[in-house]
Amino acid sequence: MDIIVENLTKKYGTQKAVDNISFKVNTGEVLGFLGPNGAGKTTTMKAITTFLIPDEGKILIGNRSVYDHPEEIKKQIGYLPENNPLYEEMPVIDYLRFVANIEGVDQSKISDKVLDVINVCGIEGEKHKKIIELSKGFKQRVGLAQALIHDPEVLILDEPTTGLDPNQIIEIRELIKKIGKEKTVILSSHILAEVEATCDRIMIINKGKIVADGTSYDLRKQAQGKEILKVTIEDGDVNKIFKALQNLKESEMVDFIEKSSSTFEVQGKGDKSSRRAIFDLCVEKGWKLTQMTFVETKLEDVFRELTMN
Repeated sequence: MDIIVENLTKKYGTQKAVDNISFKVNTGEVLGFLGPNGAGKTTTMKAITTFLIPDEGKILIGNRSVYDHPEEIKKQIGYLPENNPLYEEMPVIDYLRFVANIEGVDQSKISDKVLDVINVCGIEGEKHKKIIELSKGFKQRVGLAQALIHDPEVLILDEPTTGLDPNQIIEIRELIKKIGKEKTVILSSHILAEVEATCDRIMIINKGKIVADGTSYDLRKQAQGKEILKVTIEDGDVNKIFKALQNLKESEMVDFIEKSSSTFEVQGKGDKSSRRAIFDLCVEKGWKLTQMTFVETKLEDVFRELTMN
């Protein structure tokens, strides 16, 4: 079920929390919604889930407006808010039955649905414990289970790994990727590694505006602009190799990685690739090309560049 957001704006007083943003999330896609605190991530997600009404714009889920069909839309959405509100005095299995009733799951199917989400979320061994007795990681799993109990087409997850230890984070990421194969997922985070490891596509928002949208590879390439290669060439005079690389019409800049080293950084000219030219040069000169790898811009650098202002 696709999500379409068009010209969405939400103000708090004179401040625009979300400023005229538009995007689409395709069925079966996991979108990472990335941005610093206060960027507008949670406001956007609350608008999609009908928790708040924006000042302007249109939101369609499965070609139906969230304004015209809010009750029908809610049935298609599973929502895990950042603070994961749970009734902690209830045993896990009772809590999930309670949520299933609220979500309108057919009475004859509730037991099976509860057991299904318990299995999917890996909480079989915890199902009879009170939620208050669980670790933070298992509480997050219960939160995911409640979001999935009515088998929604769309899953909205706001900072799903907040407060988890590294092992728990990896487990939740794997679970989200598994779920994302069948559902449309928006995952909000300010943790770059989490988004890159979990999501098919990344959208960066800053001060209420979308400043980037694409795969992590696309964003790094877009920020980098030009191809940069790390090249090691042996069996030749270092200075002659350096000069020959500089003279290639496909290279714009050549630099030593280390002084007197046979490893160089070669930046391509415009959108041209210098890989073939470097290979042909080494064949011509009888030099050995022992390394040629891309130097990629890190996602952290992209994020910093787009959100510092």
